[in-house]
Amino acid sequence: MARLYRLGLYLVAPLFIAVALLHLVLGLAYAVLCFGWIGRRGRDAAVVAWSRLLLLIMGVRVQSIGESPCAWSGRGEVRPGSLLLVNHTSWLDVFALAAVVPARFVAKAEVGRWPFVGWLAISVGTLFVERGRRHAVVHTNGQVGARLACGQVIGIFPEGTTTDGSRLLPFHANLVQPAIDLGVAMRPVGLRFTQRGEFSRAAMFIDDMNLMQSMWRIATAPHLAVELHWLPAIEPAPTNRHAAARAARSAIAQALGIPLFERSMRDDFSPAADGEDTSPDTRSAPAS
Repeated sequence: MARLYRLGLYLVAPLFIAVALLHLVLGLAYAVLCFGWIGRRGRDAAVVAWSRLLLLIMGVRVQSIGESPCAWSGRGEVRPGSLLLVNHTSWLDVFALAAVVPARFVAKAEVGRWPFVGWLAISVGTLFVERGRRHAVVHTNGQVGARLACGQVIGIFPEGTTTDGSRLLPFHANLVQPAIDLGVAMRPVGLRFTQRGEFSRAAMFIDDMNLMQSMWRIATAPHLAVELHWLPAIEPAPTNRHAAARAARSAIAQALGIPLFERSMRDDFSPAADGEDTSPDTRSAPAS
């Protein structure tokens, strides 16, 4: 029976992928045509609904564990923004989080140049940073600070790259500074893909894998789910961005039960490659 089920997934996977790509195109069209006049609440609702439908098309179930943040109160009032620090496994991570909370994310500049996905990311308000450029990080921090001050939930992936989900890389700390400057909550979020409750690498997006290869792996993975562990805000609130990054990393590792992986000096992906500096803490540019 399991083999027949898996064979069925292989047969229908091309259809699921085609529908998902059409969903991307329609989402882009809707964002371009409607986001300018439906207001923030309308945009947030559209992002959540669109993300949930994408995961449904791809056969990925979302399991939300803990209390997620929300940018709006029941009376429609703006709540203080919060910064999400999330471990990174897949391009689906963004949509899994957005299916629960109307967050906006900081991504590497290369994502903005991807066909369809990048265009959609730009349309929904994703912030981009050029890795390895100190001034670019300062500029992005100014944008992040402005969004947080307006009550938005902002998500960052401080590992700076994706892994297979079995370990945690060191967290870069530069993009944490705006939350410290504004005194907003910093929420670690542990993200893990599973199949039948067991850890799964099916959704990983690493090395030279392209988007179509990743979509095929996801569409043909039976019983694929993504767990979102919404962890408490870091308390007491750190005054040092490096301490905040370490606290978030430790909390995620404990929640997911995965080891901390320290890069060696020989590792090609050094902190400087992702815009991190090794100097003492500096303040981010003020939000405009």
